[in-house]
Amino acid sequence: MGLPRSLPEPLIELIAARFRVIGEPMRIKLLDRLREGPSTVNELTEGLGASQQNVSKHLNVLHQAALVSRSKEGTAVRYAISDETVFALCELVCGGLRAQVAELDEILAEVAA
Repeated sequence: MGLPRSLPEPLIELIAARFRVIGEPMRIKLLDRLREGPSTVNELTEGLGASQQNVSKHLNVLHQAALVSRSKEGTAVRYAISDETVFALCELVCGGLRAQVAELDEILAEVAA
């Protein structure tokens, strides 16, 4: 299913909200770490070298946006990716960045020659 030619305002707002959610570096780090498999807040805190408060805050935002799910395991909460499409978006962005870097490399090579 493709996007309509002219995006309706409510859809524009939803798209912008999704970009705001994933536009935070710590959230990208959390999503990348969770790509390896479900983790608890403590595991994520240790793995990223961040404070528990910071990790919990960003996981809550990701959970509210339905990008991650959470389940209770005793006293711990385990988080997992619930919307894999976020990785497709990251791959598209990375591909665009690779193309830009390649173009810059070509320009710099021409200038240096």
